Amino acid sequence: MTEKLFYQDSYLSEFHGKVLSCTSLSSEHSSEAKYEAVLDRTAFFPEGGGQSSDTGTLTCKEETVQVLDVQEQDGVVVHFISGYLNPGETVIGKLDFQERFSKMQQHTGEHIVSGIVNKHFGYNNVGFHLGKDGVTMDYDGPITQEELRKIEYEANQAVAENIPVQVLYPTKEELEGISYRSKIEIQGQVRIVQIPGYDSCACCAPHVKDTGSVGMIKLVGAIHYKGGMRVSMLCGFWALVDYNQKEESVVTISNRLSAKQEQVVQAVERLEQEIQEQKEKVKRLQQRYVELCLKEAKESCRENPKAPVLLFTEEMDAIAMRNFVNDAMKLTGGICGVFVGDDARGYRYVLGSLEQDICAAGKQINERFQGKGGGKPPMVQGSLVGCEEEIRAFLNER
Repeated sequence: MTEKLFYQDSYLSEFHGKVLSCTSLSSEHSSEAKYEAVLDRTAFFPEGGGQSSDTGTLTCKEETVQVLDVQEQDGVVVHFISGYLNPGETVIGKLDFQERFSKMQQHTGEHIVSGIVNKHFGYNNVGFHLGKDGVTMDYDGPITQEELRKIEYEANQAVAENIPVQVLYPTKEELEGISYRSKIEIQGQVRIVQIPGYDSCACCAPHVKDTGSVGMIKLVGAIHYKGGMRVSMLCGFWALVDYNQKEESVVTISNRLSAKQEQVVQAVERLEQEIQEQKEKVKRLQQRYVELCLKEAKESCRENPKAPVLLFTEEMDAIAMRNFVNDAMKLTGGICGVFVGDDARGYRYVLGSLEQDICAAGKQINERFQGKGGGKPPMVQGSLVGCEEEIRAFLNER
């Protein structure tokens, strides 16, 4: 059994330990880890309880190796490391304590939030994940946005109260008198983490010593998930990083729209309205352009009722393309088509005919001009590569 120093002092960032074993590792575990080492004692917390493991270094004399992952196997803590360490040697272990402390902030924040949710709504935390860039918590019931704001406010009140975080190792008899949350049935010694007035939960992970060390608790997102809610959260320094990123975005938007920061939403709404108005204007202009092209085609079809009606243009949306072909099919017994693009980039096309085998025509033009697409009578669509002159000549020869 490895002596687990992280239970004795969650703020311990450096320790001494003896290497009990170090064996070569297959490439299946990690592309970076090459060995697995067991020490007699460690401050590295192994992956567990929805939380990834600590990382850091192990140093023996002049040799330093990276600790890339840590797992617990039947009470033995296994360190997956980048280099070999001699069994029997004493090593100095150093945690990436910035990472450890941030994780302790997140995990303690989760206890506060989940305790509040359970107290007010009776919901259980049925899923928890603490990754490299955030926390998600799954609750087995719905929570409204208004309720989430109240939960967030109460959670930050708990931070402001700076309540000591207590860790208990009760006997079986003592455990019977303790009310606590737990996602699984626990065998052996139960470790209870308590935040008086807010939460009592069975948990194996390290935590901060008091709620004030959690820093700001921010619920950054929530979605409906498996009949309940998946809530995303950031605490402490992670919340600060998130705030700075979002502030930078708001400042950039504010500057580009020449609006005050607190008025960027209204400025974006105005911009959306202007864009929509421009889209409607473009739509009207396109329709007018289609009408003029059809008027010109009508004159040519009087002379040759089977003549192809073809329109080449650099810009036109899909609706206008189909409108042109729909109306052009009424003018001629030949093939109608609109091609949008240019000779260099290629063309998007819509082809149609009320009398011709349009599917066969589409297949032929795709074969001739490296095209792709399809459809069913009386209209097909797709894209191709070719020049206007050759495309016109090909369709005129059919």
